[in-house]
Amino acid sequence: MTTADAWAMKPATALLVLADGSVIEGEGLGATGEAVGEVCFNTAITGYQEILTDPSYAGQIITFTFPHIGNVGANDEDVETVDMSSKTGIRGCVLSASVTDPSNYRSARHLDQWLKDRGLIGISGVDTRALTALIREKGMPHAVIAYSPDGKFDVEALKKKAAAWPGLEGMDLAKDVTAAEAHDWSETPWKWDEGYGAAGQSEFNVVALDFGVKRNILRLLTEAGCNVTVLPANATAEEILSHKPDGLFLSNGPGDPAATGEYATKAIKSVIDAGIPTFGICLGHQILALALGGKTVKMHQGHHGANHPVHDHTTGKVEITSMNHGFAVDTESLPESVEETHVSLFDGSNCGLKLKGKPVFSVQYHPEASPGPRDSNYLFKRFTDYMRDAKAA
Repeated sequence: MTTADAWAMKPATALLVLADGSVIEGEGLGATGEAVGEVCFNTAITGYQEILTDPSYAGQIITFTFPHIGNVGANDEDVETVDMSSKTGIRGCVLSASVTDPSNYRSARHLDQWLKDRGLIGISGVDTRALTALIREKGMPHAVIAYSPDGKFDVEALKKKAAAWPGLEGMDLAKDVTAAEAHDWSETPWKWDEGYGAAGQSEFNVVALDFGVKRNILRLLTEAGCNVTVLPANATAEEILSHKPDGLFLSNGPGDPAATGEYATKAIKSVIDAGIPTFGICLGHQILALALGGKTVKMHQGHHGANHPVHDHTTGKVEITSMNHGFAVDTESLPESVEETHVSLFDGSNCGLKLKGKPVFSVQYHPEASPGPRDSNYLFKRFTDYMRDAKAA
C-alpha cells in the first residue's frame, strides 16, 4: 500500500459543507466544533496572521489561495485586532497544504495552537484552486466549516445549517467588533530590532470611529502626528465633537454598510457639516458614501488580496493595493457633489471618493498595508495636510 493509498483511507476530520449540498473533506486543525459563514478567497502570499485577525472578515470563512500557510508560525505582534484577547468574528479558514512546523525567529507558537487559542476552525488538504474557481463562477457560497477529531459528522444537519444561514446582506457586524468604550491610542509602527514605539508630540487630535479598526491603521495615524481617540461605532456627533477633533477617521469593518449606516451616517453628516476633515477606509468609505447620498451593493466575489491595481484619478498613478471587501459603493448613485477619485483596474468598481470643495475623502482599499504593499501610505499625509489647512484657516 502506498502512502497516498493509506492517506486516502483515513477518515476526514474536517468538512466544508456548502449551502448547495456539496461536501468538501479535509484534515482539521485549530478549534473543534462548527461555524457557519460566507466563503471568500484571499490571494495574498504573506500576512496570513494579519488576515486572520482582521475584524473586516467577521462572518466569513477565508480560503487562502497561497498553498503554504502557517510556515512562519504565529506571534502576538502581528495581530490586527485592537483588543488582542477578543474574537474577530472570523468563522474559519481553508488551506491547501497541511501546516508545517514554523521556521521563523519571530514565531511564538504553531498556527494550529494559535487557531485553537482563538477559537478558529481550520481545514487543510482542500483543492483551494477548485474552490476559488467555484467562487469566481457562482459567487461566495454560504457554508459550514466543521472539525471533529474522530471524523464523525451529521452531514445532513450541516447541509441544513448552511442552507438556512441568511448571509451578510442586512447584517450589522460592526457592533460585534467595535470598541466597548472610548480609549486612546499611542502605539507607532514596528521597526526592525526595535518593535513598536510610542507617540511623541502630536500635532492633531483625531477621533477614530471604530467599525472594526485594525491596529496598523491607528499606528500610521499616530506616526503621522495624530493624537488618536477611538470611539465605538455608535458614537453620536455630540460625543465626537466633545473631543474637539481636528479630524474624523472612519475605520474598516465587516458586514453590510447599509445596516451599520442606519446609525452611523447621521453622526458623520453632522461632523462634516461642522467642517471637520474626514478620512474613511473600507467600510468607513462605504458608510461615508451613504452619508453623502450614495448607495452600496453586494459584490459577486468581493476583493480580497494584496495585489489589486487601482487608478488614482487625482494623481494619474496606478497603485497596487491591499483589499478586503464584499460590498462596494455604487458609482452611479453618487450625487453631483461627490467626485469619484479611484477605480479598480480589475473590474472598474469604485475605490475612492471626495466631497467637492470640502476636506472629506475615502478609499475602498487598505493603505495601511497590513498585509500588503505600501503604495498608498501617502493618504495619511493627505489627511494631515487637510487638517493642517483647516486649522490655518
